[in-house]
Amino acid sequence: MTELIHKPVLMAEVLQALQPQPGGKYADGTLGLGGHAAAVLAASSPSGWLWACDRDGVALEVATQRLAEFAGRFELRRGNYAELSEWIPAGSCDGCLLDLGVSSPQLDVAERGFSFQNDGPLDMRMDTRQPVTAATLLNMESAEEIARILWEYGDERESRRFARAIVHDRVAQPFATTRQLAELIERLSPRGGRKAHPATRVFQALRIAVNDEIGSLERGLVGALKILKPGGRLAVITFHSLEDRVVKLWSRERARDYTFVGKDVPELRTPCVPELKLVSRKAIMPSEAELKLNPRSRSAQLRVMEKI
Repeated sequence: MTELIHKPVLMAEVLQALQPQPGGKYADGTLGLGGHAAAVLAASSPSGWLWACDRDGVALEVATQRLAEFAGRFELRRGNYAELSEWIPAGSCDGCLLDLGVSSPQLDVAERGFSFQNDGPLDMRMDTRQPVTAATLLNMESAEEIARILWEYGDERESRRFARAIVHDRVAQPFATTRQLAELIERLSPRGGRKAHPATRVFQALRIAVNDEIGSLERGLVGALKILKPGGRLAVITFHSLEDRVVKLWSRERARDYTFVGKDVPELRTPCVPELKLVSRKAIMPSEAELKLNPRSRSAQLRVMEKI
């Protein structure tokens, strides 16, 4: 954890995007261990304010301790960033950050079940208060539903074959551990000389499904726009193409001055007032220096937009 605390992803780029100022109000929907939050509070000293939340209770405890030096200038809650607009006043924020995906501590702690690197329970819940785990999905859902999850959230080409094998094997022994699932996938699709483990996409897909990450992102983007004031900026860090595509399409749709139904044909466009403008038309990537210091940042992409 200590290592991650000192290496928040795209830190300089996030601060450049949000431009924290004294007296400003900001929101961090994915607090994590508090790295970005601490930087925003420091940059907006002495009077900046921060609302922040996280689904992970352990991360929230660590972040609370880390932000102690800024006592009186923030409010933290345990919850999903999709609910930001339910407790943060509309039109109140100068900036909002969403740093998506799974954190290094979640990956590194075997008991959380996010990774196949170490054996642990097939859990994958960001919020351990919710009842559904990865094991629940694998042991209860149909082969068709498992295949859909693997295809839609993991872009797994072998989704149907993997799903049939999972349903077959769980009859004799229900799925309970990360190693059990990883070994099944590797048996069906031997690693050979491939750099990535054959279960990588499967684990990603299950994690996204367990935590409703795409649904949360879609609701969270809408909520973030609500809590921003005109001129307020939204910075979103994604870590895989599915997330980035959602953010890109959502932001481009709201930056257009027209709407359309079906195919975008100029003659059928309906004029509308855009809700935001794109600060950066292309995603901002980590620098070479950051990649050397923090290899896990290699898949990070930052998109920045401003409410009109």
